[in-house]
Amino acid sequence: MKNFYFFFLMLFASHFGIYAQDFQGEATYFSKTTVNMDFGGRQIPEDRKKEIMQRMKEANERTYILTFDKSTSIYKEEERLEQPGNQRGGGRFGMMSGAGGDYYKDVRDGRYLVKNELFGKIFLVDDKLPILEWKLGGETKQIGNYTAFKATATRTIKRPNMRAIFRRGGDNDENKEEEFTEKEIEITAWYAPDVPVNQGPGEYWGLPGLILEVKDDVTVILCTKLVLNPTEKKEIKAPSKGKTVTQEEYDKISKDKMAEMRENFRRGGGGGGNRGGGGGRP
Repeated sequence: MKNFYFFFLMLFASHFGIYAQDFQGEATYFSKTTVNMDFGGRQIPEDRKKEIMQRMKEANERTYILTFDKSTSIYKEEERLEQPGNQRGGGRFGMMSGAGGDYYKDVRDGRYLVKNELFGKIFLVDDKLPILEWKLGGETKQIGNYTAFKATATRTIKRPNMRAIFRRGGDNDENKEEEFTEKEIEITAWYAPDVPVNQGPGEYWGLPGLILEVKDDVTVILCTKLVLNPTEKKEIKAPSKGKTVTQEEYDKISKDKMAEMRENFRRGGGGGGNRGGGGGRP
């Protein structure tokens, strides 16, 4: 049965030119993240709260384009018009949502590069692709024109702690909380064997078919459009600008910036970290 299934995939891939030298695909994804804003009991004017919530919404609802071939891909946020006076993608609040920049994957070499902007500084994270131990299931559902199969995995993640940022209190506060929280979460993905490439949105990959939908405890990413072998090919090029760091080094820098933001809120600054550093989406 396995040999027959593999033979069927080979025929399908050949039919759509997936094994052709110049094969390319383009998938559009809509990403939505739910963030529970906890101001930690801090008395913030209602108009300021509304502004914060609006900017968080802008940072947490995004559209991305994944351009991929047989072994590489680039995942970029779709360009969009911004309202006058607003920073792109919700400004510094993009850091709170975990939003990232252009994400390049090479599944053949097992590496990724992602360009992040953090308070006006550009960083280039260069590291090994995270490997998830996917468990393949038999459950299916229809996503567009494709039958998608379910797969699950668990992973440990770190996220900004909103309560720690907005909470009052000084360095000697016995109830002081960490800027980041760490916990184990379940990842659920739906992949299409009909598109037998080892790719997916952002950091996700490693399944026998393109990942069309993936969700964790707060974020859902859904493919809304898929084009195979588009007439107009695009260059899949790894980002190259920025200070090169590992993921661990970047996480340390992010943690320090979160501590800076918390200190600014504690002193009544209302939201910003280093005023001279500018805004930006990591």
